[in-house]
Formats: sequence, structure tokens, C-alpha cells
Amino acid sequence: MTDSSQTTAPTAVDPAAPVAQQIEALLRAALAPGELAVRDDSGLHAGHPGAAGGGGHYHVTIVSERFAGLNRVARHRMVYDALRCLFPERIHALAVAAYTSAERSER
Repeated sequence: MTDSSQTTAPTAVDPAAPVAQQIEALLRAALAPGELAVRDDSGLHAGHPGAAGGGGHYHVTIVSERFAGLNRVARHRMVYDALRCLFPERIHALAVAAYTSAERSER
């Protein structure tokens, strides 16, 4: 079983790149997903107090075999750990859907 302490991600990302691209790059490096979709939902939260601080709202769907045997909390922790360098300046809120390929094919 994999624990989140084994997940490491590069902390240097191109600060000029859109945040969604930074999220994708960090998750690909840390979790080697077979499938990854990043959606920027920031526009849906205009006027939200958290949006005023500059961080956006994002939704990530990620399929990785590194999630095998882990519960939902552990999977989310792995994703958050991989993106730690983007909180709170670039990301204010993050929704995560994390699956293994077998679980994804069931949906």
C-alpha cells in the first residue's frame, strides 16, 4: 500500500503558466495518472470572499494506479500534497474525484 508521504512533487512550476496547467504538470509528475482532467471553476465563484484573495476554484478528475488500496481521504491527501506549492495563492478551493482505472471503468 502506498502512503502519501511517498508522494513527492516538484515545487518549481512555471509561475507564468495558467494554474490549470501547473496543476496538471504537478499531478502528472507526482501520481503518473492514466487519465487527468483539470477544470477551472473560478468563474462560478465570482464575488466569493476566497476568490478575492487571488486563488481560484478547480475540479480535478484523476485516475492513477497509485490509488489502489487507498481510501478516499488518503487519495485526496496525495493530490493535495502534490499541489501544496499552489495553496493558497493560486488555488483557493479544490474538488477531487480520484479513481483507479478499474474503478473508473465501472462508472
